[in-house]
Amino acid sequence: MQAGEDGVIRMVPQHRAHTLRVLLIDDHLMMSEALALRLSSVPDLWVAGTCTTSDPNLPDIVRRLQPDVITIETEPLGSSTGRVLQSLGAARPQARIVVLSADQDVSHAVEAARAGVAAWVSKQQDAAELETVLRGVVAGCAWFPPRILGAVLRELREDIDSARYGGDLLSMLSRREREVLLGMVQGKQARQIGAELMISLDTVRTHTRNVFAKLDVHSRLEAVRIAHLAGMRADGRRH
Repeated sequence: MQAGEDGVIRMVPQHRAHTLRVLLIDDHLMMSEALALRLSSVPDLWVAGTCTTSDPNLPDIVRRLQPDVITIETEPLGSSTGRVLQSLGAARPQARIVVLSADQDVSHAVEAARAGVAAWVSKQQDAAELETVLRGVVAGCAWFPPRILGAVLRELREDIDSARYGGDLLSMLSRREREVLLGMVQGKQARQIGAELMISLDTVRTHTRNVFAKLDVHSRLEAVRIAHLAGMRADGRRH
């Protein structure tokens, strides 16, 4: 193990078969060094270096060390988590990023997934499981704890729907159809919508069927959900 002039601690490689290059980023350097020694005893892993999350030259370090896998403790990053993770990914797109953290905040895991993180591993997991995850992400696998995975998938699905249904989706509806849809968003029943718009109940139902067809949905609940995703608010304004 050697410390370079830039403060990055690098492991001196031994002659061995092809290995996965790992960069450990954590503010607890003693823990990083202990983990580095543990991982470096594994034949197919080589810890290329360790550094802290506060290092202003993180992207440069990544470009220089060219790791296959980057592990990072995101808890100290706070609101800058997404930005830092994206900068690491941009510095070496081939690298897989693994969050190795004591943080169990689901919202932080969601933000990490949005930034392209391949795995979220608790620091309480043993080293053998981490080794499995490191090999797995390089092979194209992903790993999130079951307690977190559901929320991550749900939020990413919402992101996809927002992208799909944002923009000018509601522009395909006629003015009257948008008014009927707004009534649904406001929780009004068909009879009340008709009375306020001064149209018959049958006409409300016709507009409702048209809304369902154009939005490709089959229920009021689905139509209201898409309206929300497209930015329609109960007060009639768009956000």
